[in-house]
Amino acid sequence: MIENELDITFKEAYAKANASTQKQPADIMLQLYACYKQATRGSNFLLNDDENDVRSAFKLNAWMQISNLTIEEAKKMYIRLVNKHISS
Repeated sequence: MIENELDITFKEAYAKANASTQKQPADIMLQLYACYKQATRGSNFLLNDDENDVRSAFKLNAWMQISNLTIEEAKKMYIRLVNKHISS
């Protein structure tokens, strides 16, 4: 299977964000989380039963707010966020 350019760029952005030691504000972290989830799962909201804390509720809310985006749109948004907020 040949990956397209968007998928490759998305994986590179994820690797960059994952390797970063920069502290990001909570709102940026929530946006990154939501975009990543939408890009990798679409609007398939699944939570574990043990995730009933406030933090999980904020994460789910952020994800639901962008659930109208397609997977491709979410990947593009994630890439833009990483490039804007995380330096190399």
